[in-house]
Amino acid sequence: MSAIYVLLIVSLLVAAGFLVAFLWSVNTGQYEDDYTPSVRILFDDPADDSTSGTEPSETASPPNDSNPHH
Repeated sequence: MSAIYVLLIVSLLVAAGFLVAFLWSVNTGQYEDDYTPSVRILFDDPADDSTSGTEPSETASPPNDSNPHH
């Protein structure tokens, strides 16, 4: 029976910790920008100088149309 009390206290402390972390993140502005993540996929990435300059479509081989299972 005492284990239940210990687990209850520990779970309440963990829940209070998550509540404090959530309130801290709201107060520091973590949830302010709700528009940019939804359109980030539409923006082009800046050029990366570490690549060789070729696009994947330039180096890819053409599709193989000899598959008889179509």
